[in-house]
Amino acid sequence: MQNSPIGLMDSGVGGLTVLKEVQRLLPTEKTVFLGDQARLPYGPRDAAEVTTFTRQIAGFLQRQADIKMLIIACNTATAAALTTMQKELIIPVVGVIAPGARAAVQATRNHRIGVIATSGTVKSDQYQQTILAKDPHNTVFSLATQNFVDLVEANDLTSAHAQSVVKTGLAPLLDKNIDTLVMGCTHFPLLRPLIQEVVGPDVTLVDPGTATANMATSLLDYWNLANPSGVQHPAGDYFTTGDVDRFNKLADNWLEETPVRAHHLPVAELTQTTEVE
Repeated sequence: MQNSPIGLMDSGVGGLTVLKEVQRLLPTEKTVFLGDQARLPYGPRDAAEVTTFTRQIAGFLQRQADIKMLIIACNTATAAALTTMQKELIIPVVGVIAPGARAAVQATRNHRIGVIATSGTVKSDQYQQTILAKDPHNTVFSLATQNFVDLVEANDLTSAHAQSVVKTGLAPLLDKNIDTLVMGCTHFPLLRPLIQEVVGPDVTLVDPGTATANMATSLLDYWNLANPSGVQHPAGDYFTTGDVDRFNKLADNWLEETPVRAHHLPVAELTQTTEVE
């Protein structure tokens, strides 16, 4: 089991931001990533449907790679399915909301925290609940910026159009006097320069992906699952339910490992069974 890979899943390519941190912090661990681009976006879908998708992906990763840990590198899927998957799987399951909330609580100075996320994550209210559970002195301002996902999936990160979308999307937060902003979707760190420019240099941006990778490191040690070989495994395995060439291009731009060569996974192969192993 120690030699088995860590599995990561996302609705699209945003979870690669979490994968990059995992590969940086855990260079001796094998990784396998599945981006469910064919069924993107998850944000507007109801929680039951997202849970079904997450269960299907977890089952595939277990059958395909015998993963020893599942990282739900998607805020929407974490909000919808984390508790269920932790009950159903015998391996550790890590989401991105609790680590991100903890990092925000540690970062804020004036206890005014903004959260930008997909509509599904905002609707779940889990960031606010988790932040307030850790420190009730905080005030949380949540904002759905679903169209930021579209920018990232289109690899539109620096254009005038992207700048306009980000500026318009963040406008409701600019008079809230926040000093910390949680990028509550794993796609959003790819827009970090634009987001920082709009909110200003005095606002600390929190990337839950970094905090999640740190948590994964601790859990591997706690459960004695860390790979003891000492051999570096920089290359991961990649699957997408969407267009392979598009996935590879985006991954090549964002990851240290190049070239990325993903495998296409038809959605039909995921829907053949909804049971986890």
